Amino acid sequence: MLCSTNLPRFGDKQNSDFFEEYLPRLLEERDRSGLTEMIGGIEALMISVEPGNSVEYIAELALMTPYQYLVTLDSDKHMTHVLRIDMKSPDILLREVKHPEQSDIFRSLNDLYPVGAKRPHSRYLGEILLASDRHAVVAEQQQREFRFFSVGQLAELDLPLNVSLSTPSPYTQNMVGYMERPVDGIRVYHHGECVILSAAQAANDRGKEMQERLGISGLIMPIDHLATRVYSQNREPALLEYLALSSYYYWGSYDIKDQNSSTNVTKNVRQQPESVSPAKVFTANNSPYCVGHLDKLPSPTETFVRNYGPRLHHIAVEVKDGQINGRENIDYIVEAIAAQGKGFLLDTVGSREEGLKQIFSSASDFSSLIIEYVQRFGDFQGFFTRENVALLTYAAGQEEGVKGKI
Repeated sequence: MLCSTNLPRFGDKQNSDFFEEYLPRLLEERDRSGLTEMIGGIEALMISVEPGNSVEYIAELALMTPYQYLVTLDSDKHMTHVLRIDMKSPDILLREVKHPEQSDIFRSLNDLYPVGAKRPHSRYLGEILLASDRHAVVAEQQQREFRFFSVGQLAELDLPLNVSLSTPSPYTQNMVGYMERPVDGIRVYHHGECVILSAAQAANDRGKEMQERLGISGLIMPIDHLATRVYSQNREPALLEYLALSSYYYWGSYDIKDQNSSTNVTKNVRQQPESVSPAKVFTANNSPYCVGHLDKLPSPTETFVRNYGPRLHHIAVEVKDGQINGRENIDYIVEAIAAQGKGFLLDTVGSREEGLKQIFSSASDFSSLIIEYVQRFGDFQGFFTRENVALLTYAAGQEEGVKGKI
């Protein structure tokens, strides 16, 4: 039986007594119930964009990531484009609403926040996890008072009917879903009519041809981690909730005091590479914005949440370790992509001596998501250094739209 409590912990963040009491109890009960065995890694990520934005976002992802356009699922209310690397890495389900005036629960979440409301259909929706028996998993989770959309609600929301989806989290506003597939089987989504959209294929081909021309196609690896930002008071509940819904474990937390925030990491208990099941990172203020004026502390993380709502902030992809013409691969990639007009929030931070280099792109005009590139050197196992994450957090907080006037 998998054991979720015998893995090493990293970091220096001091958690509450509440968290330290409930964390082992939750993981031990999850293991005993069989949920840890029944729930696998991340099968797909769900992203929604504004009408007319999906094709250009496909081109952007084709240039900046290893993803390839596969097929479009044409349904009543959406065009859902399936992007894939291979069957080892998660898919991206890129949803484009057909009618701008459409209103649903996801739009209502955006409408609550001043910057999020400017792009009412653009948001990260959540992850779909592999389950050996999704109905048994959902039944177990419902006994724990987790809520799921009914089949009728899934149909009304125009979502795949072979996926069980939780209602949006009160802490992250993301969903967690479960789907089945045979061992070595192909992922299939029961949703709409499968078509090859010529505009989407052409956009993908443009991005891939550019990758080849720039000499970066073999250097960009699959997703490394997914980073969600939440309110300070929801840091520990968000971690516990995700651990209850997944087969992940608590890897650890780092306190980034000069940015008044902490970075908290969960990973798959099966110790699979992040390329197979990306790590889930949660970032939160150390203290809420309402007392920030007393200590004159920065608040880039909570400012983002207040402007956009709790949501995914960035998708990190790994860069193959190595050099080209004496320059680290990450620097070569960033220079090549920046020359095509894509902005970055800062220069690469870190070094070979420190174990890794990282950088944030500017937020996408199409999804509002940031792409992070991460190059690890040698056997470095972490996701950041304290100095790197402080610089990245500061840079993200300076971006127009994140600072956004309220």
